[in-house]
Amino acid sequence: MSTETKAAGNGKATREQAERAYMGTSAPKSLRSAESSPMVSGEIDLTGRTLFLPRMPYGGSRLLGAAMESIGIETRVTPESDARTLELGGRFTSGDECYPQKVVIGDLMKLLVDDRLAPKDVAFMVPTANGPCRFGQYAALQRLVLDENGFEDVAILSLTSADGYAGIGEHAPELVRTGWRAVVANDILMKLLLKTRPYEVEPGQTDQVYLDGLDTLAAVIARPGVGHKEKLADMKAALARVKESFLAIPVRKEERPLIGIVGEIFCRLNTFSNEDLIRRVEEAGGECWLAGVAEWIWYTTEERFRRYREEKRRISRSWAVTYLTQRVQLRDEHALMHDFHDVFRGYEEPEVAELLEYSKPYLPQSGAMGEMVLSTGGAIYLHKKGADGIIDISPFTCMNGIITEAIYPKVSREHDNIPIRLFYFDGTQSDLDRDVGIFLELARTYRRRKKVTRAV
Repeated sequence: MSTETKAAGNGKATREQAERAYMGTSAPKSLRSAESSPMVSGEIDLTGRTLFLPRMPYGGSRLLGAAMESIGIETRVTPESDARTLELGGRFTSGDECYPQKVVIGDLMKLLVDDRLAPKDVAFMVPTANGPCRFGQYAALQRLVLDENGFEDVAILSLTSADGYAGIGEHAPELVRTGWRAVVANDILMKLLLKTRPYEVEPGQTDQVYLDGLDTLAAVIARPGVGHKEKLADMKAALARVKESFLAIPVRKEERPLIGIVGEIFCRLNTFSNEDLIRRVEEAGGECWLAGVAEWIWYTTEERFRRYREEKRRISRSWAVTYLTQRVQLRDEHALMHDFHDVFRGYEEPEVAELLEYSKPYLPQSGAMGEMVLSTGGAIYLHKKGADGIIDISPFTCMNGIITEAIYPKVSREHDNIPIRLFYFDGTQSDLDRDVGIFLELARTYRRRKKVTRAV
């Protein structure tokens, strides 16, 4: 969330124009890729195609898919990853790519190689981004792999954080607002899941309530032809029902170490990639606080404002539209979160500007970008909220992980020596339960002497 406060009227876009550009009303028959996309130009016609979304996480992709269905795009989440995912991912990559790319390619190629879906009936959504991270090359590599293996007819829809994921084209306004609400809704459901599941009396009940909640929200989000005001009211009502379902779950009264989870966004959210690390922490006696997807979207907005300042475009139409879009998104987020202040007391999410300020002495935003900044600031924020330990989940050889691993010892020393551990993943077997158990013992020891008390 930005600290920008000047009136948007100083730009050349009016509030009405910006909100109309953001909200939209008509359903598209096709989507246009970003002109800056490294592998696609012109128009991507999704008519008659099924668009597959990678799991990031499953619930978030499920609700984003529902948002796309609301404007007439048939959407599915890729099936669960397995050993075949890694086999195909290894076959179609060189080994220089990071682990998330191997998983994404493996899951997508399973649909073509094993399920034999007709290429002309399939589209893949592969996000991208600017900056030095290999993530920015995912879409280009996926296009190359498809073309070299006879799947030229498969379409790729590529989104980029460079323009706040506006790369879906001229019809973006019909999708962006509903998609944002879907992201916020899943972050709420995930938060309810992780603060309830470790204490459930009946194993599996919380997972089922979470999945039922996804069904409830997806049905509301996917309804076509519903105005934004009415859809927001329907989503709030659905979230209220889901909240009551979570509160009805019988739980044990016990104290557990609270472990903050930060790191590379795909690996920390995709349970296959991180070998279900959060569930392993729970089984070892901990509770987890996971950084959600909305954090990244707010960060891309902050990056846009930073570029406007550096390029001296503070007073411009694009700045005004970004500012007004941000205000509408913030209003939607507050509306959806309004009824959860009681259950999330002590679990309040930070503003991204706050994370950037915490990270500044170690990795300033102007000199570092992406998850390394958010993870460093997030670790400090979680310490201040009373967490008992921090786990960073990153792919092996990840640039962000390597840099934060070098930073964390200093962060720990300067913040009461809170235990911070980076877990790397590359699909190879390791004694993960042992390592998690050792870390939980460190967290319990820290908990007995820590100076920051949790508000719960």
